[in-house]
Amino acid sequence: MTTFPDLPTFVTHLECAMTGEKLPADAPHNLSPAGYPILVRYDLAGVKKALTKRKLAGRSPDWWRYRELLPVRRAENIVSLGEVMTPLISTPRFARSLGTSGEVIVKDEGRLPTGSFKARGLALAVCMAKEFGIRKMAMPTNGNAGAALAAYASRAGIETVVFCPDDTPVVNVNEIAECGARVYKVNGLINDCGKLVGAGAAEAGWFDTSTLKEPYRIEGKKTMGLELAEQLGWQLPDAILYPTGGGTGLIGMWKAFAELEAIGFIGKKRPKMIAVQAAGCAPIVRAFESNSRHAELWKDAHTVAAGIRVPVAIGDFLILDAVRESGGFAIAVEDSAISSTLDEIARLDGVLLCPEGAATAAAYKQALADGRIKKTDNVVLFNCATGLKYPMADGGRPLDRNGPLDFALL
Repeated sequence: MTTFPDLPTFVTHLECAMTGEKLPADAPHNLSPAGYPILVRYDLAGVKKALTKRKLAGRSPDWWRYRELLPVRRAENIVSLGEVMTPLISTPRFARSLGTSGEVIVKDEGRLPTGSFKARGLALAVCMAKEFGIRKMAMPTNGNAGAALAAYASRAGIETVVFCPDDTPVVNVNEIAECGARVYKVNGLINDCGKLVGAGAAEAGWFDTSTLKEPYRIEGKKTMGLELAEQLGWQLPDAILYPTGGGTGLIGMWKAFAELEAIGFIGKKRPKMIAVQAAGCAPIVRAFESNSRHAELWKDAHTVAAGIRVPVAIGDFLILDAVRESGGFAIAVEDSAISSTLDEIARLDGVLLCPEGAATAAAYKQALADGRIKKTDNVVLFNCATGLKYPMADGGRPLDRNGPLDFALL
């Protein structure tokens, strides 16, 4: 059984991401008074004195190793399902097929509890809900986030209600229900589900845990950046391609790199942050290309990569700021490219990506072809969930064991 030491507290305050207004850190919050996402701020000078690379190297290989840069105040409020540092998997045959000399590495988030990177954000949100005495949580989901909330909240003894689009993959819906949530299939998209969560908060008494409508999912997703930097020997890659719906992870990693620089663990070099979307739902790409600070609602959103089918993101400006500050870009890929690249990497390198992860690989190929990524660049592709959660074609061939067999043909 994993045990956790007492937690040093370096959180100083919360802050509106748009206005900079300071808010107290000892009470639950949704959006800021101005209606924008809230960020957690730390005494980074204090963290710098308390944490060294050597001290970090001696800790258990899970994201709680970064506790000085996390908001949980008391160890008894940690809700754990056995989190691990997710592996970096090279794809040498895929890279060679494209004629590149740079490394193409997949960070496989499918190894986390509940099989997706949503575990990172929802674990921290549930920890903080437990710390604040919240007894009921609700959220909209395209599948994996709802499963993570249901699992961690059940572990903490917190009641959950989840709303998902009615075409959410049945494996996700059943997983959410099996982990103890009441799950409702809604005739609409995730933004429609979000409206239901917000509308029912006062009447039903639940805490709205929607993407970026509380401060702590960013802190959980931030651990992807902390972990990646450490795994690469504190040398960041040339580019990170990230499947972007609500964009919490991209925002969190950008925050992580700033905090790591402030405590002296890395220098000023940053990777290009590349927001990957599907052509059938690309509000961030449209806003990036039109040089807008905010992304308008994408109508009639559709894609095989359900996890990035987010027609409107409340943290749009934070995503776009990170992309632009890093010298990166936003890119959209067709569903046909997502599906073919998923098959390609599985057959070449034995890595079964989820559709959202395959979108990053398809975007890499596209950006390599148009020159926005160089063949010498070292890149990291985020695979956000295990491919085993998604439908696959029946690849079996019938064989009559009683008939004549030509084994050479088999």
